[in-house]
Amino acid sequence: MTGLTETEMDLKSTKRETRKRMLSEFWFYFSENRGAVIGLWVFVALVLIAIFAPLIAPHAPNEQYRDALLLPPVWEEGGNWKFILGTDPVGRDMLSRLIYGAQFSLIIGVVVVVLAVSGGVSIGLIAGYYRGAVDTIIMRVMDVILAFPSLLLALVLVAILGPGLLNAMIAIAIVLQPHFVRLTRASVLNEINREYVTSAQVAGASPYYLMTRTVLPNCLGPVTV
Repeated sequence: MTGLTETEMDLKSTKRETRKRMLSEFWFYFSENRGAVIGLWVFVALVLIAIFAPLIAPHAPNEQYRDALLLPPVWEEGGNWKFILGTDPVGRDMLSRLIYGAQFSLIIGVVVVVLAVSGGVSIGLIAGYYRGAVDTIIMRVMDVILAFPSLLLALVLVAILGPGLLNAMIAIAIVLQPHFVRLTRASVLNEINREYVTSAQVAGASPYYLMTRTVLPNCLGPVTV
């Protein structure tokens, strides 16, 4: 029993060391790209600004200053240091509204990407695995979606679903979904005939297991990039 426990501990230690080595290797190559590092810091700054918006913003986003309508930014003539980026037609501070707006931008971006990726990967996985008529129907639907201008299609979907932030996010996700479907399908078709998949089929693995545990992990690289 003790030997088994020690073996398990050694395996866990080995996995931990392997994970650390992979992360350090990733960061080494990632840090070589200055543009990527700059983009990472900009993204982190935006996330921190969105999280701490109530502490950073000088004013409430909807607070109106009726004596300071349409003030220009502080570096222009007539600007006021109380309103660094000026005010809008009803006297609201533009800087505060931009800072608070970062929260909505991040939430919308995360939700749209999650919906588009999860739906696109699932549909692409089904199309690439079953092929035949299922693949043909799915890909023709994706071609129809791609045939329309993305902005026009999103507006049509919002008109059908109704106004609202959630419906707008769903519409944008549907418009972005075909790209992930096509990418996932191509990766699945490249993996489906490999020996490890055939071995899993011979061992009696179910289609669901083959798709989610055998094929999908090896197809996430292109999707992630």
